[in-house]
Amino acid sequence: MEFVLLAEEPSAAELVASWYFEQWCRDSGRYTKEQVLAKVLAATNRNQAPMLILARLNQEWVGAAELKIREMELFPDYEFWLGGVYVTAQARGAGVASALVKEALVRARHLGIKRLYLQTEDLAGGLYARHGFVPVTKVEAKGVNVLVMVTHLVS
Repeated sequence: MEFVLLAEEPSAAELVASWYFEQWCRDSGRYTKEQVLAKVLAATNRNQAPMLILARLNQEWVGAAELKIREMELFPDYEFWLGGVYVTAQARGAGVASALVKEALVRARHLGIKRLYLQTEDLAGGLYARHGFVPVTKVEAKGVNVLVMVTHLVS
């Protein structure tokens, strides 16, 4: 598996936006596809958040993850977030999500990020608990119950 920043492959932005829109926005009506694309394009940084990481397997894009800034309005003091962890249906079960989380943690450490937060609908923590994230609180966000988690990164 290969990891590439969206900043290095900006042509993948529309594909990622379509993944995100279908997964999280089509049914909820939270954002239009154009708004999702704008958010994705904002993550084309190489040396700072927001940063979008793509996963490629056998020359095909199979997933993405983002290092975000202040993702939840409920927690304005929580600066850096892991979000947008997405794996295509064909690649699920092949360890792509886990590899993306590991890569995001490496890049976060490299950027000097000390604490990384996330929100997940898996109220048990699932994948993220296995990568060192611990629960902070459960809240309702945009009509969905989520678990907010944190990990403390050491350089």
